[in-house]
Amino acid sequence: MITLDQLEGHWQLTREIEDRRGGVTGRLEGTCRWLRDAQGLRQEEEGRLTMGNGPALEARRVYLWRAAGDGIEVTFEDGRPFHRLGPGRLTDRHLCDPDTYDVSYDLAQWPDWTQRWRVTGPRKDAVILSRFRPLRPPLS
Repeated sequence: MITLDQLEGHWQLTREIEDRRGGVTGRLEGTCRWLRDAQGLRQEEEGRLTMGNGPALEARRVYLWRAAGDGIEVTFEDGRPFHRLGPGRLTDRHLCDPDTYDVSYDLAQWPDWTQRWRVTGPRKDAVILSRFRPLRPPLS
């Protein structure tokens, strides 16, 4: 199980997006910071996203990570529920009618780890794989 203390800090983020319905792939290169706030951690992602042959775009996202009992609850920036992790539970489902988002975390190579989303729905069929690696401070 992952803890908020283990996440706190700066991470390298690489995300691969496979839009199976649209027949296009994408890639995001950037950073992710988990920063302390009054209730837990604030996850701030930023990077450059390229989809297919399109131009690179600046991408940003914010999520809130909160201790919840013996697990962690992840919400959108506005506090709406997103997904939850707990002991022995590294998968979850987020329903965004009419779409379904299934997530699984792989912590086997900690501190390098992955988050995989499988997105399905009437107009969606995608896999999104995010890889996180800690950014270590430079040696002085």
